[in-house]
Amino acid sequence: MQDDDPDDRRLFEQAMQGVRRLATDKVVPATPRPAPVPRKTVEDEQQVMRDILSDLFEPADLATGEELEYARPGLQHRVLRKLRRGQYSVQSELDLHGLTVPLARIAVADFLKACGERKLRCVRIIHGKGRRSSNKGPVLKTKVEHWLRQRDEVLAFCSARQVDGGTGAVYVLLRRQL
Repeated sequence: MQDDDPDDRRLFEQAMQGVRRLATDKVVPATPRPAPVPRKTVEDEQQVMRDILSDLFEPADLATGEELEYARPGLQHRVLRKLRRGQYSVQSELDLHGLTVPLARIAVADFLKACGERKLRCVRIIHGKGRRSSNKGPVLKTKVEHWLRQRDEVLAFCSARQVDGGTGAVYVLLRRQL
């Protein structure tokens, strides 16, 4: 390291005349900083509360994870929303309580065929919630979901409203038969 220029040193000493060395090197801030506030998160939560309390809130639009929902590609979103809200009249229903999987499969196939012949558009299939099933969860519920997805005449389906069986039943929207 080089020695400083004598002129620079003299100028520095002149500038430092009357300055005293501090007893400590710790600097204490004048005021503590406030904790950060996630403003956008707070705004989003407030908006959710306003939406829930508004007249436009529809409980059928909430999902708890147990609901079934399916729509063929190209089906309008408002059609599925109306189905979820139970705004289509249920023209027939099938109750699968007490049936084994093989019998339930036949019953669903026969039911959908009969509905097509009768030109029905909206039906309900009651599969149950699987409360008496083993730890695997509801057996018929998962089977019915699988079977309905494979049927060409099924445009959409979703779990029913609470008054119509909730997660133990599905509304099924069928294709128009010519």
